[in-house]
Amino acid sequence: MKTLRLIAALGLGGMVAACGAAPDVSTTSVALGAGDPALSFQQEAVMPSMDVTGINVRVPQSLTVTEANGYYPRADIVWRGDDLGDRRQQVKTIFEEAFTSGTSTMNGDRPVIVDVQVKRFHSLSERARERVGGVHNMEFFLTVYDAKTGDVVLPARLVEANLPALGGVAAIEAVQRGQTQRVRVTTYLSLVIQDELRKSPV
Repeated sequence: MKTLRLIAALGLGGMVAACGAAPDVSTTSVALGAGDPALSFQQEAVMPSMDVTGINVRVPQSLTVTEANGYYPRADIVWRGDDLGDRRQQVKTIFEEAFTSGTSTMNGDRPVIVDVQVKRFHSLSERARERVGGVHNMEFFLTVYDAKTGDVVLPARLVEANLPALGGVAAIEAVQRGQTQRVRVTTYLSLVIQDELRKSPV
């Protein structure tokens, strides 16, 4: 099975890990921002013949949210990349923007609807970002339906997407290059959805 290979050029030994291994992406090397020291991706050129006509994202109210500023707050949603507000709605918007961008060039023969239910979106607290960095740990259930018939194209499955989260001086330098947490996470998720849709039999 072809998987997405994430190459981390930045060692994570001294970082606070959010858990799990990073998913892999695959032919043209794509950097997350010019000069970004953390990552590069390789992507396959061939995409399935799909036309994504709808993206449904759900962030259940049952997911716990915290604004605690410990090194590793315990909650389903930990996010500081937007101003203080409705974190569930912010996460929903990130997924919508990322998946819309990631599928924007897919103009294939089969219209499909991408259905997403977020399970976890655990990023960094202010303290962890200022001092050590860590991992943006994002988990979601993905199902793809035929937009005309409602048939399942890709059965529901859990996708775990882990992106190294910069901390300290590296985080400051990334922001100076325009690579905010939000930009990095959104860019990464746009590549993740492309890789997941490649697993379609279409």
